[in-house]
Amino acid sequence: MASMKIIMAEDRHLIEQFLEMLAAERGAAANSLAAYERDLVDFFTRTGASTQSTTTEDIRHYLDLLHREKRAASTASRRLSALRQYFLFLFREGLKADNPAIGIDSPRLPVRLPGVLSEEDVNKLLSCAEAIHREKNNLQSARLLALLEMLYATGMRITELISLPRRAFAPDRPVLFVRGKGGAERMVPMGDQARTALLAYLTILKRDKPDMAASPWLFPSRGAMGTLSRMRVQQMLKSLAQEAGIRPELLSAHKMRHAFATHLLAHGADLRAVQKMLGHADISTTQIYTHVLEERLRTLVSEKHPLAQRDQTESPQSKPKQDG
Repeated sequence: MASMKIIMAEDRHLIEQFLEMLAAERGAAANSLAAYERDLVDFFTRTGASTQSTTTEDIRHYLDLLHREKRAASTASRRLSALRQYFLFLFREGLKADNPAIGIDSPRLPVRLPGVLSEEDVNKLLSCAEAIHREKNNLQSARLLALLEMLYATGMRITELISLPRRAFAPDRPVLFVRGKGGAERMVPMGDQARTALLAYLTILKRDKPDMAASPWLFPSRGAMGTLSRMRVQQMLKSLAQEAGIRPELLSAHKMRHAFATHLLAHGADLRAVQKMLGHADISTTQIYTHVLEERLRTLVSEKHPLAQRDQTESPQSKPKQDG
């Protein structure tokens, strides 16, 4: 790994052991491993510390440096997380006598609600994709419709969707088996509309590209990875947004995932159920959507609570006037 040549050989060796553990035990993807490596290398090169000499003060000094450089709190938080996991691994393996990352508070992150497509926007996108497919009836239009339907119907991450093996889907089964972060597998329900779109796509794939239809992947490609790339799917979605009259920057695969969660909760879904479908390990991750629940609860109380109904029936307009 070229970026690791600038740090001490011992540190390089320990970081490689840590990355191997992440890959073997947690199923970390190549992109995640590269991010961990960059964050750790940045710490060691900028502080001049070694793994064995690192102290709690070194880490605090590094976080202060990031703050003075006006780095985003999310960046500092991510780098601290990498250091915590690295030193915890070394401590547990007996490769370092102490854990200097203990007791350091994470930078305060601003609470940001994800940008969410409205139900009207999603309906426009689906209607546009359906119209394109009716007009062209080719593999590209069928694939686009299937991808869009599945993103909205399942809330899958884009990497989960494009890496789905063919065996994950069965026409007579109402659920998909999805392997998410850390290799954890979960069942995700899939509605009739998404299943119909996927079957139509697979039929056209077999008709027009029989060699690709033999691929072990649900969304095969002739590229080096054998599956559609995230970039290609994002390009397809941006083009569709333009066709549907929606600003392209408002649409991405991740925003479809947010729409899935937000619209489910707005229509009465349980937060725990949404957590399981999204594949969140911790309910706190799903709680970013609680603004939807809060609004729904306010509406519920104002419309359905007996006292609210009593207030309406006993409003000043409904009370008889007293004689003067």
